Amino acid sequence: MSFAHAGRSLIIAVIAANIGLAFAWGAGSGSIVYSGVPAVLLCAAVAFLVNWLVFIPAALFQSDRFYDTTGAITYLTVIALACAAAIEANGSLDVRSGVVAGMVAIWTIRLGSFLFSRIHAAGGTDVRFEKFKVNPPRFLVAWTLQAVWVIFTASAALVVITAPDPQPLGVFFWVGAALWVIGFAFEVIADEQKRRFKADPVNRGRYITTGLWAWSQHPNYFGEITLWTGILVIALPQLGGWNWLVVASPLFVALLLTKVSGINLLDGIARKRWGDDPAWQAYYRDTPVLIPRPTR
Repeated sequence: MSFAHAGRSLIIAVIAANIGLAFAWGAGSGSIVYSGVPAVLLCAAVAFLVNWLVFIPAALFQSDRFYDTTGAITYLTVIALACAAAIEANGSLDVRSGVVAGMVAIWTIRLGSFLFSRIHAAGGTDVRFEKFKVNPPRFLVAWTLQAVWVIFTASAALVVITAPDPQPLGVFFWVGAALWVIGFAFEVIADEQKRRFKADPVNRGRYITTGLWAWSQHPNYFGEITLWTGILVIALPQLGGWNWLVVASPLFVALLLTKVSGINLLDGIARKRWGDDPAWQAYYRDTPVLIPRPTR
């Protein structure tokens, strides 16, 4: 790898880190201060620290085995740090903060466990990183972007937990909680349906069109976008000024899952595998891409 390419990757990593920290500083404005630092900004700094520390052995051994697991650990770490800050400042967690922290923790543990088992079942490697993991500067970008992902996605939850003046529960809390439950259920059920489908040798080389997958080509992604939207709705009564930046949370998730590393990539793979299959063409044509709708 040339010095120019290495330098470009390092510049990208630095820019991404600064974007993440600047976003946290703005979105967390007015949040409680912990150890002399605004709590949300401190959480963002810790997110980068966790990923960069794990990057070191991952780069040395050219392994991506624990990439997704590190993402899960990052979520749990920043939420725990936010809770510690809130407890120190307010004496305890209010109900809204406790519920939101629990929501993020439950989602993280469930998805982290699912991804961990999937990567190990696949031999401990992810095809996304085949070219990156042998190239330390580019590999560093991937770990840095994972920290940015956590910061943007968890921003609404972090603002709720670190709010200096918690608000009483109201309609936004219950509507948001309902959205979270619906989204979480969709993600869990869709992932389990696909896991069982792929575990059956009869389905080797086939694509799933049953269960929730008959209603949407990507019901798990619909679930993830919906549950983060629910947390944003819960956060709405706490928002003011620059806090409104956290509206980016579900928008960021939707952008990544539909345009960057989700639907567009999976659709490309599907076209290569089954693009000439009339049955797949019919499924692709008649089944909603994201938002579920009974089709039969």
